[in-house]
Amino acid sequence: QVQLVESGGGLVQAGDSLRLSCVASRRTFSIVAMGWFRQAPGKEREFVARITMSGGTSYYADSVKGRFTISRDNAKNTVYLQMSSLKPEDTAVYYCADQSVTGNYVHWGQGTQVTVSS
Repeated sequence: QVQLVESGGGLVQAGDSLRLSCVASRRTFSIVAMGWFRQAPGKEREFVARITMSGGTSYYADSVKGRFTISRDNAKNTVYLQMSSLKPEDTAVYYCADQSVTGNYVHWGQGTQVTVSS
């Protein structure tokens, strides 16, 4: 069973930056991409960013495009989410997940809280 562990969350002010990390316990070759999602209080979980494992192609939600950058280090089984120009509406629990060839996100981390004060 693969375990994903997020870290790097915290309390920051609007305009600040944070870098989240997601470490996988092992590499699974059926995994084609890694994604970041977030869930704010009272809201549904939403997609934030995704990166493919082979070519490193990235995709972003419109709400974070230009402010967030997803990257990966395959040697370390780690995916990062660099968040800049943070806004109060970015406040949420952030989760990473791995995506299999079927398109499903299979394993999820426990989440890391990001709180942005105005």
